[in-house]
Amino acid sequence: MELLHRSLQQTIENKLFKGKAIVLVGARQVGKSTLFRQILDGRDSVLTLNCDNSNTRALLENAQLSDLQRLVGDSRIVVIDEAQRIKGSGLTMKLITDNMPQVQLLITGSSSFMLQGALNEPLTGRKYEYHLYPFSTQELYNNLGYLSTQSMLESRLIFGSYPDIVNNADDSRELLMNLSGSYMYQDLLSMESVRKPVLIEKLLVALALQVGSEVSYNELAQTVGSDAKTIEKYIDLLEKCYILFRLPALSRNMRSELKHGKKIYFYDNGIRNALIQNLNPLSLRNDAGALWENFIISEFIKTNHYNGRYANYYFWRTTSQQEIDFVEERDGLLRLYEMKWNPKKSTAKAPAEFTKAYGQMPFTVVTPDNYIDILT
Repeated sequence: MELLHRSLQQTIENKLFKGKAIVLVGARQVGKSTLFRQILDGRDSVLTLNCDNSNTRALLENAQLSDLQRLVGDSRIVVIDEAQRIKGSGLTMKLITDNMPQVQLLITGSSSFMLQGALNEPLTGRKYEYHLYPFSTQELYNNLGYLSTQSMLESRLIFGSYPDIVNNADDSRELLMNLSGSYMYQDLLSMESVRKPVLIEKLLVALALQVGSEVSYNELAQTVGSDAKTIEKYIDLLEKCYILFRLPALSRNMRSELKHGKKIYFYDNGIRNALIQNLNPLSLRNDAGALWENFIISEFIKTNHYNGRYANYYFWRTTSQQEIDFVEERDGLLRLYEMKWNPKKSTAKAPAEFTKAYGQMPFTVVTPDNYIDILT
């Protein structure tokens, strides 16, 4: 399969040579370097520095301006790949951005807890930052059309949407198992504060088994043999590795609303399924509803980001178990979504308690029959 056009390509191309660094973050293997190569295809005077290479890191760490000027030379575009591997990367990038206005700096990084901590303060006001995810439904639809995108649905629910998986469907099982190992979070394992890698693996499996359900840090701690504070810290780190994300409960008006509830989802279904070692087809599974919910919620997050829409995300539930799977707050409006794997259950409507408290809000049931239209 030829390289698919990513939604962020035009967005990033429009920001070139505007006097700011362009930072592209995301999990490993989502295609960050490939996207930059597509953007730079046919352009001259490009210098690419891969920080997985120890010699490259040595050149960039604690470099003086004169060293950087000599390294950059006449290059008009400098790509710094896996920038989180450089100590003091933010100050190095600041030197280039401030003192070489003719140079466009492009930066990739796979772990925000390292990259953002190093980049945010030195590059405040000096960068555009974008998040690249596994392929979105909108991207596949724009490249391949409706029928091909629809035909890939079960594969994406089981094996996920990482570029290597989508582009090599016949080898998806082997590729996914390799991808879902510690390689996904090796930057996290290198941190001094992470002393129990086995605990992270146990925690990931426990979270994978609870997708779509509320989670309790205390219960997770008991399950994996730890304490609630450690569990919360590790979940925060896994979120910053772009493996999973938290969805808080919406609670503003009603005494009966859950006040501190949270759910945890994975950015990619394939990673979730590989963690629990279940890559069976949907016909042999009893978790299709949870897979569908995880898939659609992550797709909303991708689509909004790629289209420059800023939103807050929640679920909603009361003590009497009335609930809404997904609440999107955007431009002052709450949009409500219920995920139904079975299209015959598409007649659901917003709970009366919610409508009484918040008023009539747009409510949509998302099924395999209409999800492409909704997401594109």
